[in-house]
Amino acid sequence: MKYTKTDIKTLLYGSFAAFGTYFCMYAFRKPFTVATYEGLSFWEVDYKIILIIAQVLGYMLSKFIGIKLISELRNNQRLLLLITMIAVAEISLVLFAVVPAPYNLVFMFLNGLPLGVIWGIVFSYLEGRKTTEILGVVLCSSFIVSSGAVKSVGLISMRWIGVNEFWMPAVTGAIFIVPFLIFSYLLERIPSPTPEDISLRTERKPMSKVDRANLIKTYFFPIVILVFFYAALTALRDYRDNFSREIWDALGLRDSIAIYTFSEIPIAILVLVILGLFAFIKSNFRVFIYYHYLLFGGAFVIGLLTVFYQLELISEIFWMISVGFGLYICYVPFNCIFFDRMIAAFRIKGNAGFLIYIADAFGYLGSIAVLLYKNFGQGGVSWLNFFIYGCYLIAALGCIVAVASLNYFKKKYKSSEKKISHLLNIAYE
Repeated sequence: MKYTKTDIKTLLYGSFAAFGTYFCMYAFRKPFTVATYEGLSFWEVDYKIILIIAQVLGYMLSKFIGIKLISELRNNQRLLLLITMIAVAEISLVLFAVVPAPYNLVFMFLNGLPLGVIWGIVFSYLEGRKTTEILGVVLCSSFIVSSGAVKSVGLISMRWIGVNEFWMPAVTGAIFIVPFLIFSYLLERIPSPTPEDISLRTERKPMSKVDRANLIKTYFFPIVILVFFYAALTALRDYRDNFSREIWDALGLRDSIAIYTFSEIPIAILVLVILGLFAFIKSNFRVFIYYHYLLFGGAFVIGLLTVFYQLELISEIFWMISVGFGLYICYVPFNCIFFDRMIAAFRIKGNAGFLIYIADAFGYLGSIAVLLYKNFGQGGVSWLNFFIYGCYLIAALGCIVAVASLNYFKKKYKSSEKKISHLLNIAYE
């Protein structure tokens, strides 16, 4: 596939703007998880767990709202919506610091509420292009790296600047306000999709209620099983992210600040390179099938490397990086390019944001369910052992779902090709 000067400009400009915008967003969402809030509890539940649940509840509700909001989003609404959402998130963090615990829980909920729609806004600038694969992977690599990076900034603000655990999230967010505004403005400068982009990937339009209903009805079975797997995947990925400090402490790396960032860098690079290569394949259906192979492979890696770790065949650091790679090679496509290629392969009227937000909404519902189950159903199980059990569950579930979805879409595509061929024969006659 050949790339024009416009494609290259879009690729470079879009990658920089999208990566920067979403990287900065994480500074308003994740730094608080690096604090321990030791000695605090509410309703006999660990205070940090309550904070995480409160934020994820807001984030999850935002995803359900986003199913309609993002699918109907128009281009001239995007920049203002981005800035408004980040302003609400930062104000909520300031109020979280000012209001004493446990009454400040509501502001962590309000912090998560606007942040959930930012992904859909940013990806709406990128979808439906020849370069969407690369742009999407760069965008996704931002949340692989940014979560650890902003946690490191949060730790630095506490240990070196002297900020307490309650002001640390607001201070970390404030550091990234100006960069966020700059990157958001740059998103607006990305060239619009070219006629060739539209020809290859179909034109992306706001969806009506009827459009959304027709899409769900047509692809009900694969959407259900894929969303179920994604919910479990999101739950484990969020667990690894939110309780990374507890897991790393259990693995013997209690005093390392850099581990939160540097353990994620090789994951981001590998995922970026592997998924980015698919941008050079023109056939939408072929790439869509390859993504199913990645789902199977990522799930298999998670299970196999966890066995190796428990048999002491690999180190703790290599295991965490390997499991992280398996999680993200499955997780990243769902966030953008999996559904983008599905829309293009089956010439679906609408946009990828609709499907992405269905998956995300139930994904974060699964994340909350796991948090509640860990705290109330498996309180005696260590953070590390619970994570290991989750790895085995994801490995089994991922392999089964990948095979079932793959078989469905192959049959669906074959049936569609037969119908098109039949119609062409009738027209010819």
